[in-house]
Amino acid sequence: MRLYVKVKQMVLTARVRRQCAFAGIDLRVNGRSNVGKNTCLGDHVNFNGMLILNGECRIGNYFHSGRGCQILNQNHDYEGKRIPYDDQTVYKKVVIEDCVWLGNNVIIIGNVHIGEGAIIQAGSVVTGDIPKCAIAGGNPAKVFKYRDIEHYEKCKADRAFF
Repeated sequence: MRLYVKVKQMVLTARVRRQCAFAGIDLRVNGRSNVGKNTCLGDHVNFNGMLILNGECRIGNYFHSGRGCQILNQNHDYEGKRIPYDDQTVYKKVVIEDCVWLGNNVIIIGNVHIGEGAIIQAGSVVTGDIPKCAIAGGNPAKVFKYRDIEHYEKCKADRAFF
């Protein structure tokens, strides 16, 4: 059984590597994931089930996602020549810095910047920027707490990454 899990992880990881523009070292894909061609992944990225559309998306090092996460950085043009939308596509940028953790079923809307060390609570919808080391949740996601920055910086200096 363990061999099956390892082979599945290898197949899923290879698929994401082929889909994205760039992937750093030690990419791990543990659940069904699809990423857009304009996605750049840092080192030690861990997906447990991720959908990223074709807008620009940059994810830093030591990123972890729960299951069922989505980055919706592409949409129909509702300001076009037809209603409810036309055949044009609008692409938006998403930047996620190092050491960010997304809980299960997080949705990130385009034109969002998530700062280093941020944690996004499961089930949240991120519609605006999240600052460094913030813990945010809800719909729309709001900051309700911050990590202990001194502890975070010490772990980072000690290279105590998971």
